[in-house]
Amino acid sequence: MSAKREIAERKGREGEAQAAQWLAVQGWEVLAQRVKTPLGEIDLIARKQGLVAFIEVKWRKNAAALGQAIDERRLARVAAAVEAVGHEYAQPGEDMRIDVILLAPGTRPRHIENAWMP
Repeated sequence: MSAKREIAERKGREGEAQAAQWLAVQGWEVLAQRVKTPLGEIDLIARKQGLVAFIEVKWRKNAAALGQAIDERRLARVAAAVEAVGHEYAQPGEDMRIDVILLAPGTRPRHIENAWMP
């Protein structure tokens, strides 16, 4: 792995930890982190009041780059991964959705609820 890729990987992990911490403060119970499936990876899975959110976390070194951090292709991969494992996390009667959390130094986390609308 290149040094640049290693740094990006480390920053991504740090961003996921920061997002998990932020979610906990917001009253979410973080159920899992970095869930790998044959169809893709889910960064965070969290529950709050009968809702299970499958969350894609994106970290960028500046806020201006956050607008390009997420696209339909990435969300489609997350959605495919949720199809594979969602039933393992959501209890009967609970709603499920796909969210995104965008992070950059010096900014508050931006939580985009229900980011995937197929």
